[in-house]
Amino acid sequence: MKDNVTHERYEFKYLLRHKVSEEIKNQVNHFMNIDEFAKLKPNKEYIVRSIYFEDDFNSNFDEKVNGFKIRKKFRIRYYGKDSSSSPLYLEAKGRNLERTYKRRIKIEKSDIELIKKKDFLHNLINKYPGSEIMNEFVFESFRKKLKPRIIVDYKRCPYINKYGLYFRLTFDQNISCIKLNNNFSSLNMNQSVLCKAGYTILEVKFDRSIPAWFHRIIQSYNLKRQSISKFVLGMTYTRLGVETSD
Repeated sequence: MKDNVTHERYEFKYLLRHKVSEEIKNQVNHFMNIDEFAKLKPNKEYIVRSIYFEDDFNSNFDEKVNGFKIRKKFRIRYYGKDSSSSPLYLEAKGRNLERTYKRRIKIEKSDIELIKKKDFLHNLINKYPGSEIMNEFVFESFRKKLKPRIIVDYKRCPYINKYGLYFRLTFDQNISCIKLNNNFSSLNMNQSVLCKAGYTILEVKFDRSIPAWFHRIIQSYNLKRQSISKFVLGMTYTRLGVETSD
């Protein structure tokens, strides 16, 4: 994904047992390629780490669990558990009615210090002139008093369509989360909490339609779409948020 570009798409999610996800991968291999970045990694997968921001009222969490059709949250994302070897991105991930969207901008590691020190946060607007996402992040940080709340890690195996329209599958597993304080640190980074052990989250991402061959996979495994958010899982498993039902 290019920087400073809004990417809108449909996004369906399914929760699979690991055994089922491996079976589906074997079928997907006939129609799709492993993402170029993942090809270079062991087991054709890589670690994704996201630092999510939230306010004192858990507004983003509540909007997600209550199914708001228009919503947005901010996160810092990099690949691997050590940011020194990966590009660092500020991302806005949201939903606009039936489609999800993502915007991002590549930032420097020194920018984390500006985000920690709220008094200097506005300097990021001058540093990244014309960046809509940076303007929104700074504005929302002051307005809602956003703070880094959790880290969510997982291993991702991504596939891209060989031919035709944009169609992407990601198999995410070993999802874990860590509670943060306001300085992007935890009391013990080794005490991560495993979420949905034994399961894989399959994300289906497309612009217009799902190929017929994948519809057959959905039918043969009787896959049911679910509303699954790794951010919500992290908030729930660390007991920072509580999902309620009527």
